[in-house]
Amino acid sequence: MNVAVFGAGYAGLTLARRLERQLPPEANLVVVDESEDHLVQHELHRAIRRPSIAEDITVPIADCFDRAEIRRARVTDVDAEAGVATLDGEDELAYDVGAVCLGAATAFYDLPGVEDHATPLKRLDDAERIRADVLDAFDAGDARIVVGGAGLSGIQVAGEIAALAREEGVDEAAEITLLEQQGAVAPNFPEAFQRAVDQQLRDRGITVRTDAAVAGADGSTITLEDGTELDYDEFVWTGGIRGADALAGDRPLVRSRLQLAGDTFVVGDAARVVDSDGQAVPASAQAAIREARVAAANIERLADHRLGDGSGGFEPRLDDFQFDSPGWLVSVGDGAVAQFGGTVLTGPAAVALKTTVGVGYLTSVGAVRKAVGLVGEELDLDGVPDEAADAIDGEAGDGESGTADVAVGSGDDGGS
Repeated sequence: MNVAVFGAGYAGLTLARRLERQLPPEANLVVVDESEDHLVQHELHRAIRRPSIAEDITVPIADCFDRAEIRRARVTDVDAEAGVATLDGEDELAYDVGAVCLGAATAFYDLPGVEDHATPLKRLDDAERIRADVLDAFDAGDARIVVGGAGLSGIQVAGEIAALAREEGVDEAAEITLLEQQGAVAPNFPEAFQRAVDQQLRDRGITVRTDAAVAGADGSTITLEDGTELDYDEFVWTGGIRGADALAGDRPLVRSRLQLAGDTFVVGDAARVVDSDGQAVPASAQAAIREARVAAANIERLADHRLGDGSGGFEPRLDDFQFDSPGWLVSVGDGAVAQFGGTVLTGPAAVALKTTVGVGYLTSVGAVRKAVGLVGEELDLDGVPDEAADAIDGEAGDGESGTADVAVGSGDDGGS
């Protein structure tokens, strides 16, 4: 029996690591991803200001597994009914049970000129480009930086650029504007969280413009739907997400058992998930990690059944996914905002929670030394000693508990 996991982001990595432990030995497990590294996406914005963090937020995929076969390839198509995936446009990989965990791509909504002139933030290369362009704008004088989309990713990008301007001594000359088409920043979150985030942004000199939908852009000017024109030197776009190319750019709607078709599941941002309460699940890393746990249990159950477990031919009963967020966190430069239940935190307490989440996730995938390095970067410590890693090496968990999946988000309408 062949079990395939397509994608090694938050959903795919969590799912495949569980399947390594849970699948019967007769089942073959293959993990397919176009990159050799897993990227801790919710920390990617940090690379705009701290390029050295790249080492701490990338984990070699091969290092995360003991049993799985790792194939480096781009998934270009998935026939969920037939159980066949096309890799790099030519090779076919047949599977008995599979999971599509390919995440989402940036959506530009066919807005004229936006894709051509704005930089998204999905990869380290994007962060490097944003940093270089922003620094060039700083060097040229009065820098006009515009971030389109005030979901959590856009908030974090604006915060990092404002902090970079301060560190470069140009914060008085830099004009940083955050645009949001809806009536508030972090529009899908509770009002108390929105207010705290808005204040944190304004405290850092960031201009927040809500009810400001982008209609188009050229090489120097952004046009809003109301006709307003904004000149810019750097334009970053975090305005939304679309499905993976392998799913024709669609994010298919899946119900709480996470089945796309047949014995193919879809997990994480690759789908629009509706949970067992009939509620839409937000595109976020914390949701992806939790969905992956349910998908792993269901795939294990199907694998046991397909291999013959004496269940009399009846299809196994699958688990339903129910999303219940423990809370949300977002970085705003050197600050942060956290909400757990009805309590909203800012200042050092929120920053400490944010750091704990990143460290917890890295530890959960076995990257202890990278977790220690992340502490140093997040808290701006110089030369965190190797002894710190040695002290906790071997304590890495598997994401079963702790903070690995608490309040972590990703994507252009999510954050961490």
